[in-house]
Amino acid sequence: MFESVKNRRTIRKYQQKDIAPDLLNDLLETSFRASTTGGMQLYSVIVTRDEEMKAKLSPAHFNQPMVKGAPVVLTFCADFRRFSLWCEQRNALPGYNNLMSFMNATMDTLLVTQTFCTLAEEVGLGICYIGTTTYNPQMIIDTLHLPELVFPITTITVGYPDGMPAQVDRLPLEAAVHEEVYHDYTPEDINRLYAEKESLPENKQFIKENNKETLAQVFTDVRYTKKDNEFMSENLLKVLRQQGFL
Repeated sequence: MFESVKNRRTIRKYQQKDIAPDLLNDLLETSFRASTTGGMQLYSVIVTRDEEMKAKLSPAHFNQPMVKGAPVVLTFCADFRRFSLWCEQRNALPGYNNLMSFMNATMDTLLVTQTFCTLAEEVGLGICYIGTTTYNPQMIIDTLHLPELVFPITTITVGYPDGMPAQVDRLPLEAAVHEEVYHDYTPEDINRLYAEKESLPENKQFIKENNKETLAQVFTDVRYTKKDNEFMSENLLKVLRQQGFL
């Protein structure tokens, strides 16, 4: 499994080959062994195979082709509804309509999601995280009929890889590991840690295509702008209130 993780790629193109339901269920059931807050299992997974349903989900993900192209789309949701209903039916008063509960459910959900992805790759499947799930949560909530105290956290497309793309870069170990306490970065540290990333031909091309001076400007001015982040933050808070977490 070390080698599988070291050599993993994000897969965006898939063979027109279905994933056997028994295999998918086995992967999901095994991933549910991941750590969970208090043993509560605060997550649900919506499995989408139907082409019409994929088409309905696609706009929420900016019509990225993986959503329609993958045999299976999985929407992993933070879910305090099931546990709250259980409490109510057992004469216990749930108090989980708050931010802390949302955070606990989100952590549970992401632990299960990554466990699933690691297992799926180990058996030869390819996966792609779709980062737009929390950009357009309302569209996903409406499409998947998510009730109060259920919130979409991330979406994974899954299938058998159609080709093997190049592996993307990662920062060196020292960039993210701090011994004992956090050690802030000097300008020299930043230059050293990002030197390889900035030197890659694909990233230099990225700068050129976006008509920018530096790779950092591509992120701040094009990909993840302050304006977009503030707009999506306001929307996220609005939908969290609607779903009963605030």
